[in-house]
Amino acid sequence: MQTSPATGTVIVIGGALKVGSDAVWQRIVDEAGGAGVPIAVFPTAATEPERIGAQIVASLNRCGAAAELIPVAPQWDGIDLAAQLNDAALIARVAASRAVFFSGGAQEFIVDTLQPGGRPTAMLEAIRSVFEAGGVIAGTSAGAAVMSRMMFRDAMDNLAILNGRWRAGQEYDHGLGFIDGLLIDQHFLKRGRIGRMLPALHRLGCRLGLGVDENAAAVIHGSRLEVIGGSGAVLVDLGDATHDPALPAFNLRGARLSYLDHGDCHDLATGQTTPADRKQQGQRLDPAAPGFVPSLRAERYFLDILGDGCLIGALVQLLDGPFPEVRGLACRGHSRAGDEHADIGFEFRLHRGPGLVGWRDATPAGVDYTVLGALLDVVPVRVANPLYLPLAGDREAVG
Repeated sequence: MQTSPATGTVIVIGGALKVGSDAVWQRIVDEAGGAGVPIAVFPTAATEPERIGAQIVASLNRCGAAAELIPVAPQWDGIDLAAQLNDAALIARVAASRAVFFSGGAQEFIVDTLQPGGRPTAMLEAIRSVFEAGGVIAGTSAGAAVMSRMMFRDAMDNLAILNGRWRAGQEYDHGLGFIDGLLIDQHFLKRGRIGRMLPALHRLGCRLGLGVDENAAAVIHGSRLEVIGGSGAVLVDLGDATHDPALPAFNLRGARLSYLDHGDCHDLATGQTTPADRKQQGQRLDPAAPGFVPSLRAERYFLDILGDGCLIGALVQLLDGPFPEVRGLACRGHSRAGDEHADIGFEFRLHRGPGLVGWRDATPAGVDYTVLGALLDVVPVRVANPLYLPLAGDREAVG
């Protein structure tokens, strides 16, 4: 499966990229050609484009680039946006760049500005020419979301999406299409966005999704994907997943999840993953191997599987824990005015199957894992609303 032409490289950043995250900033510069490389920075998605754009330019230039801020943003006060989009000199400067960087913010600002009504502007064609000439297209947060052919537009509520509240053109929309066949999402582990990724893949008929966490990035060239940065990414594969249409809510069985950490590489064409060198020198984990001894002893149930970092916690527990399955719950837990699905929740069941393996590498900062081939079922359940009540005391027994 080819996700982008071999001519260019796409770098998708999960958001909240720290100014000092030079593993990512430097990689953008190096992939584009090294010291002195011209990079066009588009703060189009930002609500404070001048400030955000200047920060990005400074970070890239600190790593040796010759980055330039491109004043094309609907929230930039005092500019004529239409004139900027059609300025021949500005378009020529963008086309002469070796890389383009899209800021975070609101991804609808990017697509509505550069391809209004689905029609590419001359400025977008100049950006495409950079990619077609072998350049780099990079973006963080909103700037990462637009890389897919289809993208999340404004799907903020994971549980609403799980409960089927989809509005074409609002929750999802056409992206810029620098990556095909792979749905990109950002802030993935931090914000529990597996809750919107699974229904989106199923609804859009897309097999593969990539959820990149904050302060991490995926470098994609052709079918090769490499994860870099301070966190990691989750690859979601619905190739063998099944859905029961008789159930009155979203459900899925047999989705396959893999967690890739810094330095791990994956071939989207063959499905093969190569862990980082430091992982290969560490410990390979195979729960099905004779004599396997898990390092995690306690059993965990995840009462909020969509909570900050809970998905990776569950994947690690499945790989390196004592039991062949790990369960968690996604639900409101309380009433919300007008929410007819307040009593509907979803049980997430991660379980071992053929091919579940991983690596564990001890570092001074802790333990890093790679987890490959975990199976996931999502089953709708009915939950009490409210989920809990204060425990009343036995007043007759007092005094």
